[in-house]
Amino acid sequence: MPNDPPTQINLVDPALYSHGDPYAQWRWLRANAPVFRHPATDFPDFWALTRYEDVRSAYRDAETFSSAQGILLRPAGHGDDPGGGRTLALTDPPRHRRLRGLVDEWFTVRSVRAVEAGMADITRQVVDRALDRGECDFVADIAARVPLYVICRMLGVPEADWEHLYELTSQAFGAGDPLGRRFAHLDILGYFETLQAARARSPADDLVSVLATAEVDGARLSAEDVILNCDNLLVGGTENTRIAAAGGMLTLLEHPDQWRALADDPALLGSAVEEVLRWTSTATHIMRTATRPVEIRGHKIDAGERVVLWLPSADRDEEVFDEPDRFTVKRRPNRHLALGFGEHFCLGSTLARVELKLLYGELLRRGVRIELAGEPELLDSIVVNGPARLPVALRN
Repeated sequence: MPNDPPTQINLVDPALYSHGDPYAQWRWLRANAPVFRHPATDFPDFWALTRYEDVRSAYRDAETFSSAQGILLRPAGHGDDPGGGRTLALTDPPRHRRLRGLVDEWFTVRSVRAVEAGMADITRQVVDRALDRGECDFVADIAARVPLYVICRMLGVPEADWEHLYELTSQAFGAGDPLGRRFAHLDILGYFETLQAARARSPADDLVSVLATAEVDGARLSAEDVILNCDNLLVGGTENTRIAAAGGMLTLLEHPDQWRALADDPALLGSAVEEVLRWTSTATHIMRTATRPVEIRGHKIDAGERVVLWLPSADRDEEVFDEPDRFTVKRRPNRHLALGFGEHFCLGSTLARVELKLLYGELLRRGVRIELAGEPELLDSIVVNGPARLPVALRN
């Protein structure tokens, strides 16, 4: 491996992920500078971790690597994340455990199995509509709708409002005018403000009711904290699964032998989903803030400095994965970090796995033939990576 980097290292250039090759930069960093002091750009400077063991160790040590100051890089001048210390994703132990304990039961294997039939119905309806159209955008018309409808049902959003929230989330987290995205996100928060007030007065059997009536450390959650956590659950329950499902489909189209292997042996679906999660690793980066001085591979990191975990790099680490740049639905073992690790292991990990299995399983069971119907477009983002648009033709 040459010591000179393939190009100037700049992991915070969105164009690197839509039109470049971030894996070349990560590969060089793993070999030459696995703990890399990334210079400031529009974003503040930070330490970049690209090796699997370093990323996993940082995930494991929540006392040293805090989430409460934010888990995503923010441009200089944007200030702290407003959810810091208040939402599931942006709290540290012990409060994190108490917040998570409020909703954990809803995401256990037993609970997900209890609603799996309803999830399968949603998946069938989404696939039916796509087949009726013949051609569609796999991202918007299939991959986005399945997890969104499922989490809406769990949150207690009336079915009549699912499409409204689909439109808002598409605007808020898609490409397009930044001001339009901001207004759409404010509309989502406003929706949950109304819903949490209704559930606080008259609770039902749903996640919004749980949060709206819950106590943590002897006090009720504030209305604003409930709203922020609802938003957190909506985004967490939809975005990464949407992109993983679409990215996995694109990868399977690029590797038709792997799709045929699944069609020939549906028992491989479980390992295929794990490989899709590893291969896509849709959360491009996760940030932590050092709470005390710490040393990693001889580099001294001071308290208050940002440490950024690059998950797609960790999940292609040559020291952990055999032939890491090969996609195979038969890969075992597959100890990827796509869903996090430690205290902040993805709350919806079981849900995401079932949604992916149901979607791919439905397409396989019905013998749906899928072909590209245009050029895929990748997300122009440093936060999540994968298809922004995936035009496909579907035939029975």
